[in-house]
Amino acid sequence: MNTHTSTAFLALVLLVAVERLAELAVARRNTAWSRAHGGVEHGRGHYPVMVVLHTALLAGCAVEPWAADRPFVPALGWTMLALTAAAQALRWWCIVTLGPRWNTRVVVVPGLPLVAAGPYRWLRHPNYAAVVVEGFALPLVYSAWVTALTFTALNLVLLGVRIRCEESALAVGAGSAGRPANAVR
Repeated sequence: MNTHTSTAFLALVLLVAVERLAELAVARRNTAWSRAHGGVEHGRGHYPVMVVLHTALLAGCAVEPWAADRPFVPALGWTMLALTAAAQALRWWCIVTLGPRWNTRVVVVPGLPLVAAGPYRWLRHPNYAAVVVEGFALPLVYSAWVTALTFTALNLVLLGVRIRCEESALAVGAGSAGRPANAVR
């Protein structure tokens, strides 16, 4: 394991962890806004699982390359770094587009129209697309393929639960006000 590239990769993982903490700060502020506007949280049961899974992704990225003596493969690493950066850009585009409606939890403010701007013009759940890409790309920057495969498989199961929860919450929110509502995506 090359010390220079492994240090750079650990710095990248730490930057992603800091970015996640920034997301949580935004989410906390947005939760307060949503609740002040009548927002109702749905799917609390799966949220702790999501937190553990995403924390495990970062831990796996930090540990697997060192523990399994993974190499840095430039063609793979640089490509996956570009995908990781693209996923981060897409995630923040979602956050900016949804404004105070964006959240890490499923919180629906009844009566708000669905957002059809930004990446929501093309995808129903662009934030989840960003999570999927980041989940396999970040570990593969440094050949952590076990972390990439494990996170991706578990995340797909979790996203199935999460998307069903969100779609159900949106339907409830729309029914309570007679028009579509919005939640995190």
